[in-house]
Amino acid sequence: MFFHTALFRWKEGTTPQEVAAVRSALEAMVPDIPEIRHYRVGADAGLVEGNWDFVVVADFDDEAGWRAYTAHPVHQSIIAELIRPLVAERAAVQSAG
Repeated sequence: MFFHTALFRWKEGTTPQEVAAVRSALEAMVPDIPEIRHYRVGADAGLVEGNWDFVVVADFDDEAGWRAYTAHPVHQSIIAELIRPLVAERAAVQSAG
């Protein structure tokens, strides 16, 4: 199993509607990318001060599956059109585990 986790902090002024659009677009793309085995996205629950705002956790069979997801045109379009304009900070980890 190979997994990818990405954390986002949104720019000041990002609206709940914009975050909902990101979430909806990411969830909707899953059927288009057969390499994805399991996919979870969501906003922070707000329980701890200083947490990141949003998370993506994706599971793949292997690194090649993750690379296919990363390069997929639907994923790249969501990044360019919806995510990048809102992101203040991003952190990510990929791991075989």
